[in-house]
Amino acid sequence: MKKYLVFPLLAVLSVLVFSGCADAEQSSSEQTKDDTSTKQEQEKPEEVKAEKEAEQEKREAAKQEEEQQEPQYKISEVSSIVPIDNAEEQVALLTFDDAPDKHALEIANSLKEQNAPAIFFVNGHFLTTDEEKETLKKIYDMGFAIGNHTYSHANLNDLTQEETKEEILKVNELVEEITGEKPAFFRAPFGENTDYSRQLAEEEGMAVMNWTYGYDWESQYQDKDALAEIMVNTELLGNGANLLMHDREWTAAAVPEIVEGLRDKGFTLVNPDAIERPS
Repeated sequence: MKKYLVFPLLAVLSVLVFSGCADAEQSSSEQTKDDTSTKQEQEKPEEVKAEKEAEQEKREAAKQEEEQQEPQYKISEVSSIVPIDNAEEQVALLTFDDAPDKHALEIANSLKEQNAPAIFFVNGHFLTTDEEKETLKKIYDMGFAIGNHTYSHANLNDLTQEETKEEILKVNELVEEITGEKPAFFRAPFGENTDYSRQLAEEEGMAVMNWTYGYDWESQYQDKDALAEIMVNTELLGNGANLLMHDREWTAAAVPEIVEGLRDKGFTLVNPDAIERPS
């Protein structure tokens, strides 16, 4: 009987061995898939990181290129934009204060559509939420210059030097945290600088400026058409004019007409990157 049981036993053993190999192969295949999937999942953050690093490198290269270029304009004692050497004289600078409140991004989009450069002066109390920080980052990523307008928009004449320092440096830290770059310009609330605020701003590498004219806070110009009319046709408009506007609904609506009106009069809008800053 033992002799006749050999072949069936071998057959059973063969089936078991084959089955075990198949299970092992399937398990190995499934493990490989799992490992590949895990690896791909691990690579995704690395790919995102690489993209971000490449974007940062590109921005830094562009910044270095800008820094290597000689400035074409400087800011006068009355905050007008003065050409250096043979730079064009019939220019105007667009600036917007108290950003990013409610309409800064709308203003930035309008300017971008018209290829119009500008400076957005920001207040720290408008940079307390993730949404507000994201708005500023979008404005910065569109290529607009960011200026420091203090944290709380207090009159600097009413503050101690220590309080003034906190008002200015806190905004610089916030803006750098959000955009990767400190503000390049400083404008004191109400145009009320002190000797200390000027000194501190210059030590921080910011060009200090007030403005030539602005109207959008006056009740009779809180209307799109009225504001566009006065901004373009005021007798104060001249070579190097530094135009002050704010993050306001009527201002946002008037921006396209203001840009078009200035250009129709032969004015070139100054790129803030071409303005001299403290070294």
